[in-house]
Amino acid sequence: MHTLVVGLSHQTAPVELREKFSFDPDRIAIPLRSLRDMKSMLECVIVSTCNRTELYIVADQLHTGEYYAKAFLESWFRVSREEFVPHLYVKTNKDAVEHLFRVVCGLESLVIGETQILGQVKHAFQMALQAGTTGTLFNHLFKQAISLGKKAHTETEIGQNAVSVSYAAVELGKKLFTSFAKKTVLLVGAGKMSELTAKHFQSVGVKDVLVVNRTFSKAEELAKVFHGTAYPWGSLPQALLAADVVVSSTGAKNYVITHEMIQTVVSERKKPLFFIDIAVPRDIDPSVNELDNAFLYNMDDLEEIVAANIGLRQQEAERVGAWIAEEQTLFQEWLDTLGVVPVISALRTKALQIQADAMMKIERKLPDLTEQQRRVINKQTKSIVNQMMHDPIMRMKELASTEEKEVALQLFKHLFALELDNEQTDEVQGKVRPMGQPLMN
Repeated sequence: MHTLVVGLSHQTAPVELREKFSFDPDRIAIPLRSLRDMKSMLECVIVSTCNRTELYIVADQLHTGEYYAKAFLESWFRVSREEFVPHLYVKTNKDAVEHLFRVVCGLESLVIGETQILGQVKHAFQMALQAGTTGTLFNHLFKQAISLGKKAHTETEIGQNAVSVSYAAVELGKKLFTSFAKKTVLLVGAGKMSELTAKHFQSVGVKDVLVVNRTFSKAEELAKVFHGTAYPWGSLPQALLAADVVVSSTGAKNYVITHEMIQTVVSERKKPLFFIDIAVPRDIDPSVNELDNAFLYNMDDLEEIVAANIGLRQQEAERVGAWIAEEQTLFQEWLDTLGVVPVISALRTKALQIQADAMMKIERKLPDLTEQQRRVINKQTKSIVNQMMHDPIMRMKELASTEEKEVALQLFKHLFALELDNEQTDEVQGKVRPMGQPLMN
């Protein structure tokens, strides 16, 4: 069996191409079954987000699996291979497992450490379970990956520090205000950065949003986005009086918020006013920061915070990377033991049959045994069998992770005269299913 991932992501393909390969995560059963029914496919999971589309596959032949994965993408989305194959990445076996672990931990995301991808992978796996396209290998691998992702996000701070300018502004605001529930944000200018910053403030509890812009119609348009209030440009001082947080980005060549203007405002308000100047050139006179109850931060301040936080996330990413290496080893050890499972099962079956035959002979030769005596003898003979099997089984499991696995396996079967039919072996490896039928979980 081979594990592979075939995909497109923000790292390899532009959005114009990625959007052509988007699945509806809630309506993915049909494409899952279509992929699984192609030649060489044994198990599959499809992960589809705004930043990535990935086919996770267990195939009986590596190159055939890769070929038909590409054929599936080509036929399902009706996009020629020439258009998407140069942007496609294919990772196999150990590299595929490592990739999945990195994805769920947020190490492959556009923003390192983001948590949304963990829920998206978990949902993708659940959809594949319901569609019947997973089996022994992926049931184990994806559960292990999801557990690792949870650990990465709960036991480290990889996702705790702001790594965007707009969100860094919110983090600064938290140092000034214990709660944003009753705070008002004023947008000076109707730019995209102002809008994005306001959205972040809204996500932490801000209810009221005011907008001032030189073109009043644009102020009204943006105010509608937040169910807020638009002010004409001449009413800027009045809007400042009503605000707690001011986000300014006008594109003006001179200061639009002056020291004198804010001196008047703070003297009337008598409570803190938090300014975020994300304009270049700056919108707000830097001397505003000298006033009592006025706190001003510009782009340099925010970018300094972002750079520091990216460094912190990268440190945490290195810690998570060590965990990923450990989990890879654990998964490989589990995978290596799959081949010996039917052999161990056959040995146990044979040994217990020998014990059962011996009990029948004992009962024939000693017909006067009481029920208690039979139970004692049965228990003790089974104990002897289990003790005799213990060391050979443990040695076989250890050898399963070595290069001599196949030779050791054949020798083990020969020494204990074990006969395995093909169905026993294939069932454990997840290969028993008619084409088009789901794997047994």
